[in-house]
Amino acid sequence: MTDDEVLRLIASRETLTTELKADAKKLLALDEIFENVVCLANADGGVLLIGVENDGTVTGLNPERKPRFRDPYFLQAAIFGNTVPPINTRISVHHLDAGEVIAVRVDRYPDICATTKGTCLQRVMTTNGPQCRPFYPHEQRARRIKLGLEDLTAQVIAGSEWGDLDPIEFERLRQTIKRAGGDQRLLGLDDAELAKALRLVETLDGELIPVVAGLLLLGREERLLQLLPTNQTAFQVIRGDAQIATNERMHAPLLRIIEGLEQRYEARKNEQEIAIGMLRMPVPEYAKESFREAINNALIHRDYALLGTTYVQWHPDHILITNPGSFPPGITQQNILTHEPKPRNPRLAEACARIGLVESSARGVDRIYEGQLRYGRPAPDYAGTDETAVRLILRGGPANLDFVRLLNELNARGPRLTLDDLIVLNQLQYERQLTVEEASQHLQKSEGQTRAVMERLVERGLAEGRGQKPRRYSLSAGIYQRLGQSEGYTRASGLERAVAEAMIMEHLRMHGTIKRSQAAELCHLGDDEAKATLRRMVDAGKLALQGEKKGAYYTLAAPPSLVPLGGQDLIEKVSEILRERGAATLQDLDNELARRGFEVAGNNKRNYLTAIMSRNKARFEGLGRGSYRLHTGTEGNDVR
Repeated sequence: MTDDEVLRLIASRETLTTELKADAKKLLALDEIFENVVCLANADGGVLLIGVENDGTVTGLNPERKPRFRDPYFLQAAIFGNTVPPINTRISVHHLDAGEVIAVRVDRYPDICATTKGTCLQRVMTTNGPQCRPFYPHEQRARRIKLGLEDLTAQVIAGSEWGDLDPIEFERLRQTIKRAGGDQRLLGLDDAELAKALRLVETLDGELIPVVAGLLLLGREERLLQLLPTNQTAFQVIRGDAQIATNERMHAPLLRIIEGLEQRYEARKNEQEIAIGMLRMPVPEYAKESFREAINNALIHRDYALLGTTYVQWHPDHILITNPGSFPPGITQQNILTHEPKPRNPRLAEACARIGLVESSARGVDRIYEGQLRYGRPAPDYAGTDETAVRLILRGGPANLDFVRLLNELNARGPRLTLDDLIVLNQLQYERQLTVEEASQHLQKSEGQTRAVMERLVERGLAEGRGQKPRRYSLSAGIYQRLGQSEGYTRASGLERAVAEAMIMEHLRMHGTIKRSQAAELCHLGDDEAKATLRRMVDAGKLALQGEKKGAYYTLAAPPSLVPLGGQDLIEKVSEILRERGAATLQDLDNELARRGFEVAGNNKRNYLTAIMSRNKARFEGLGRGSYRLHTGTEGNDVR
């Protein structure tokens, strides 16, 4: 590591991957170093910095430290020999201005690590920040499952037997295959052959014994409670005052739970309708395919090694679906659309794909997005996901029916809109303008891939691009017109125009002149756009064109000449303004006079106007802080 990298880590304070340990006042024990290395290795790896206080203050190494402690090879060998399995580290010594700091870099280990004394810790986020705490056996199993080193759903639970499977659930499974378009060859098999074909059982001593996936899909409810107490699902309806109106707990096999949740969806769904040609199309508050895919994902990919409940919470304006266990390693909120699938429970996911419950391609997230976006809803939101649970919000509320109609018409008349197209169009509907950089975050793709999507929408006449570096995109004028929102196009394009003009005016106030090439670079406009903007400002009387051709440049236009007013003429004009406005400051009066083509006569205009107001107290009443109004209760107040 370089000194700069160490300083950046120190500035960021402690995180899940950075541990700071002081050494200056009290020697940091070697055992504590070994424990902290184990702690990081059992999580996501990271860096242990020795010689830094918890608040980020560098206090350096203790002066009583023996020279060999500063030898990276000594400390590396000590850590290797005092951890199980032996942990390799990369150690560097940094001579910073405030003192020496030792950096110990630790990789994430797939095996569970401990010290040779048997201490097993893991770095986790707590209410007091990141800390090392005991790493318990059930958590160790969950971590191996998360890393893909162990498939809980492929294992046999001690004490389970063939009789734990419910014949009624076998029939429900067959009905699911028929309804969902699963592998039809499975329908001709008897129960035992069906369970073997789906790998829901293992043969032990000549007996068919269900694996966890088999129990989850086909188990008798009473045996599930005994053998798999982690299989818990709750459906809750939350009122607007945050009180729980419905709270139903389910411990049934998964197919029955999924059917029950879909029935509850049907009972509570709200729909609007739009006319498309001669047909009327329902527009649900939550797309059924999004809801179905979301609960399937939650139940199939949750961590069944963790005690916890899968929640489906129906709020007044959104549905929150929570399942225990974080995203698999490598998958984040920022790449969930583009990362290759990594099922947490491969045996269970494989069986569900064959019966048609989920897509064999495991691209369920795409279907969740597409369902919501096709009905003009905000994109699914995974922002609440952390190390303990995956949290998905599907937002409802009133739909933009014109936008929904437009999407259906576009799909009917031209190439079907891709998921990328839907994401961009939906964001433009809400945000009005996007750069390639901003859009790439929504698409979770590179800027090059995103630019291709944006320009494809421009070619289809669905979007418009303006300016350069950065080029900004908005819905096209035609799309706004079809949505009945012509003013939206005006706002989207007018905002950029106003910003460009303001930047040009500020440049001229500071530098006096500007050329077309300078305006283009300043405002990130193309050459033609810069030319049009400058011409528009000349026509509006804001700028004056000087010179010709290559020597042309622009200056601020000379202000229009104003008619000077004094004496009774000024009193009458001020009275007229106050009658219309009620009250005004001296500055307000000066500005309004200029807007009407007048100015206060004389060289010292402000003193003259103040004197006029003071000498005519019968007509003008002072309100304090330089503000005046026409005096009430006097004849002078009624000037005709």
